[in-house]
Order: sequence, then structure tokens, then C-alpha cells
Amino acid sequence: MSLLILSDGRFPAGGHAHSGGAEAAIAAGRVHDTASLEEFCRGRLSTAGLVAAALAAAAASGHDPLLLDDAADARTPSPALRQVARRLGRQLMRAARAVWPSPDLDRLAAARPAGAHHPVVLGLVARTAGLSPQDAAQAAAYDSVCGPVNAAVRLLGLDPFQATAVLARLSGAIEHTAAQASEHAARLPVDGVDALPAASAPLLDITAEQHATWPVRLFAS
Repeated sequence: MSLLILSDGRFPAGGHAHSGGAEAAIAAGRVHDTASLEEFCRGRLSTAGLVAAALAAAAASGHDPLLLDDAADARTPSPALRQVARRLGRQLMRAARAVWPSPDLDRLAAARPAGAHHPVVLGLVARTAGLSPQDAAQAAAYDSVCGPVNAAVRLLGLDPFQATAVLARLSGAIEHTAAQASEHAARLPVDGVDALPAASAPLLDITAEQHATWPVRLFAS
């Protein structure tokens, strides 16, 4: 049940205001229908999604969230995306502390008043809610594609049924990404944060910086 609550789009974590790069991709014509949306999501899942899922799994395993937050910074070269990740982390922290009060969440909130990276907070919240590292990885992987799909419905006027079908087709890839992420996180006791993936998506980084300068936009990122 905790995983369902955490992954529910109605959970007040602020994700509804972010497109995960879909708004810029749609404006550039790279995403224009369900097929191109699915390809965009698969690319995002194997890069930013994998990194986020591994960070979440590591945090859910009980590793130092401050160390993981620094590792997230190092894996997020775009200043705009670092700001977005911390803003989302701060909002998730606010919601989670109301739902699952915890000294661990309080300590991280005090140490990172501007917000810790979203996947690190997500993993710590999952641990607080009694979820496993695999659960945390699945939630992060799902989150990495759910935002773009929901945004595309609004930006392109896609049929919501067809957009949901995209998520259904991605379910196997989400599970695979979560499993990979959990394996990376399990190696932290031996290899340290170097065990975490650093898969890059340069185009997402570039378009995030461009999107941040737009005077008019529907989504915050």
C-alpha cells in the first residue's frame, strides 16, 4: 500500500508541474505522437531513470543520504536539472514528513534546507515507509517516464488511453531498469558511490538549460 501511495499521481510531491524534458522535446518536434513519446521515454529510462533508480535504491538500503546527495550532484551536470531535482526533493520531503514522520527525514531536511535530490529523498521515504530498495528503484524508474507521458497528453492532446498504453508497454523496461539499479546499489558497501551508474543524456541536459530560459512555458521543467 505504501508503494501505491508514493507512486500515486495525486501524492502531493509536485511532479505534476514537471514534464521531464518532454515539453522541450515536443517543441523541437522530436516527440509528436505516441511512438516518438515511447522512444523518448525509453531513452530517458535508460539514462536519467537508471541513475535515479540506483540512487533511490541506495538510499532505501540505508546508505548515507548526504553522501548520495553529493553523488547525485556529480551525476547531474545541468544546473537547471540540479535545481529541479532539489525543488522536487524538497516538496516530496514536505509531503512525506506529514505522511510518514521520521527522525531520518527530519535530519535530511535540516541538513539540506534547500532540498536534497529527489531520488535520494524518494529512497529515504521508501525506507521510512517500510519499502525495499527494489520498491524504491521501481518507484523512481516509473516516475522518470510517468511525468513525460502525462505532460504529452496535455501538450499534444494525445488520447489518454493511448498514452497509458505507452506506460503499459514500458512496464518491462521499468522492471529491468529497477533490477539493474538495485544491483548497482548492492555494490556500494564494496565499491562506494563509484558503484552507482553515471549514464548521461546530453540532449536532456542541453534542452533543460534552454527550457529554463523560456519566458512562457506550461511546465517548470
